[in-house]
Amino acid sequence: MSRLFKDVFVQLLQNNSLTAYKLSKDLGISEALISQWKSGRQLPKYDSINLLCDYFNVSADYLLGRTDNPNSHKQ
Repeated sequence: MSRLFKDVFVQLLQNNSLTAYKLSKDLGISEALISQWKSGRQLPKYDSINLLCDYFNVSADYLLGRTDNPNSHKQ
């Protein structure tokens, strides 16, 4: 069963003990935008998905809830 982006994103933040503030500083993305992603009011654009995948070292398919394997990009 696929999961929503916001659920995967929030889980990644929690698993890495990250705050929206820390992520915003690390990636140069506004906290307001991160808050919208967390709530599901907005989805990230292509370039932000790439940043998030690199930052968390996960595949886009995992980030977007299309697979439960965060390392599917390494196969």
